[in-house]
Amino acid sequence: MNDNAVEVLNTPYSDVHYYECKIILQAHHFITAKAFKDFWSIVRHSAKKCGVKVKEADGAFDNHVREVLFFDTPGCDLYNNHFIVRLRSFYKNGWPDGLPELTVKFRHPDFETAAAVDVRPATPGAHIRIKFKQELLPLREGLGGFRSIYSHNCVLATPREQIDMAVEDLTRAFPALLQAGAKSDERISLVKDLAVEEVQVNVGELQFGHGINAKTTIAVWRNRQHERPLCGEFAFQYKFDRREDLKRESIDRAIEFYKTLQMDAYEWVTLGTTKTGIVYGLGNNASTNRE
Repeated sequence: MNDNAVEVLNTPYSDVHYYECKIILQAHHFITAKAFKDFWSIVRHSAKKCGVKVKEADGAFDNHVREVLFFDTPGCDLYNNHFIVRLRSFYKNGWPDGLPELTVKFRHPDFETAAAVDVRPATPGAHIRIKFKQELLPLREGLGGFRSIYSHNCVLATPREQIDMAVEDLTRAFPALLQAGAKSDERISLVKDLAVEEVQVNVGELQFGHGINAKTTIAVWRNRQHERPLCGEFAFQYKFDRREDLKRESIDRAIEFYKTLQMDAYEWVTLGTTKTGIVYGLGNNASTNRE
C-alpha cells in the first residue's frame, strides 16, 4: 500500500468511481512473454478501427510479478456468498517489495446489493482504501456484448502471517463477512492450496476522448508450483470523481472498442468466468458461485 493512503471517511453506501473492462484470455497463448506483444497488436488494431488513441508507456513490456492468494472456508462459504478474501504480495528483482495487500471484496451483479455492503474493517482509524467498481465482462453466451458486476473493495496492508485465523477472527475484523454465514470455529485456508503467480505488463493508456484515459494492462496467472498458465487477462480502467463529468461520446467509444476487440480477438477469449472463478473452479469441491 502506498505511503499517501489516508483514513477513509466515506459512508458504507457508496457510488461507483471506477469503470473497468476485462476480457479473460485463454491460457494456452501465454507460454512466452511474446504473448503480451501479440495481444497488444490486436488491441492496437481494434483501437484504430474505433478511433481510440493509444499511448504506450515507457517500459510497456516490463514484467511486474505478484503472488496472489485466496482464502476461504473448506466449503467456500465466503465466495459462495459473493465475498472474496485475497492477499497479494509484490516483488521487485525477486524480493518482496513492501507489505502484502489484503483485499476484502463483495462482488455482485446488482448495484444496490453491492453498494449496501459495508466492507470497512471494525478497527477505527485503519489506513485503508475503499474502491467501488463497475466491472464489465463479455456476455456468457457469446462475443460482442457485455455484462456488469459491481465490486465493493476494502484494501489494506497487512503482514502475511496475520492471515492465519479462524472465521471468528476474520468476521470480528470485517463484520460484513458475517453475512456469509460461515461457522465461527472453522479456519480459513488457502483456496485449492494454490499460489498464483501473476505476471503483468502495464502497457499504457487507451484514450477515448474528453480526458478519459484508461490505464491498460495485460496479465497472465500461473500455478506457481508448476508454472502452468491458468488464464490471461486484458483490462482497462478509468477512475472518476463524478459521473456527470463523463462524456457520453467517450463512453460510447469505449464500449464500441470493447465489443470490437472481443470480435477481433475471438481466438483468445474465454467466456463466462473471472480469474477468481477459474481458481475456485479447479479440482473437486467447486464453488457454486457463477460469476
